[in-house]
Amino acid sequence: MRPWLAGVAFTLACSNVIAHQPVMDMAPRWQGGWGFQLRYEHWGSSKLLQDSNELSNPFAISHSVNKTWLEGVYTFRREVRLTIKLPYIDQSRMIPREGSIVRETGSGIGDVVIGVPLKRYKNKQQSTGNLALTPSIRLPTGSTRDAFPVGDGSTDVGMSLSASFERANLYQYYDLFYWNNGSGDRGIDQGNELGLDINIGWHPMHNNLTNTGVFLMLDLSVRHQSRGVDDLGVTGGKRLSAGPVLVWYRRGMMLRAEWKHPFFESVKAVQLSRGNEYSFGIGFVF
Repeated sequence: MRPWLAGVAFTLACSNVIAHQPVMDMAPRWQGGWGFQLRYEHWGSSKLLQDSNELSNPFAISHSVNKTWLEGVYTFRREVRLTIKLPYIDQSRMIPREGSIVRETGSGIGDVVIGVPLKRYKNKQQSTGNLALTPSIRLPTGSTRDAFPVGDGSTDVGMSLSASFERANLYQYYDLFYWNNGSGDRGIDQGNELGLDINIGWHPMHNNLTNTGVFLMLDLSVRHQSRGVDDLGVTGGKRLSAGPVLVWYRRGMMLRAEWKHPFFESVKAVQLSRGNEYSFGIGFVF
C-alpha cells in the first residue's frame, strides 16, 4: 500500500451551517412570526488531492455524506430572531485500515447550531435591504461512537456579518462568517474556518395578488479552514465552489434547489475532494 494512504483525511468540517436559506433570512419579517424548513444536502467524491493536485486513486477511496436538516426560526421582533438547525446524518466512506480498504458508516443526529440574527432594515420606495450580525454556537449533540462519527464532541462558536439588498428584479446576499472550532473527542481538533457566501440573482417574477414569485441566482462559496485533525488525520484547506440556485415561493411556502461544483480546492496533506454539492429545501412561514 502506498505510504500516503495511511494519512488520508476527509474535508467534512466545512458544512454550510450558516449559508443563506430563504426561511432563515428572507422571512418572516414581522414580530411573532415563525417558520420551519426541511433541507436535504448531499456531497461526496472519490477524487484524491495533494495540495491542489489530483492523485491516482487505484483503491477507490471515497466518501458520501447525506444530511437532512430540520431548521426553525422565530422572530421576537423584526430585528431580532432565533434560529435552530438540527441535522440528521447518514454517511459512508471507503478508507485504508491495516493494509486493506474497508467501508465505514455513521448515522444519527448531528451537532445542533443555534444562532441569534440581529438585523437592521432599510426600506426605500424602490428597494429594501438589511444588515445582520449573527452570533452562533454549535453544540456537541452528535455522537462520536460510530466508525464514521457524525459529531466531533466539541463546542464551537461562530460569528456572521451579512447584508442583503433587493430591488424589483435584482437580489443580492453576502455573508462573511468565522467559526472557532474547539477540541473534541477521539483526538479531533479541527481547524478554525473562515467563509464567504454570495448570492446574486434575478427576480423575474412576482405576483402581488398571490404573493408568488421566483428567484434565479448564482451562489458563490469560499472557504478557508486552518490545519487541524480528525479521526483519520490532517484536515484543512481552501475551496471555491459555485453553481445555480432556484427559489420559488407562494404565500408562506418556499422551495429552494441548488447545485455547486468545486472549481478550486487546495488541501492540507492528502485529502478527498468535497465533490459536487446538491441541496433541496422546503420551508413554511407563519
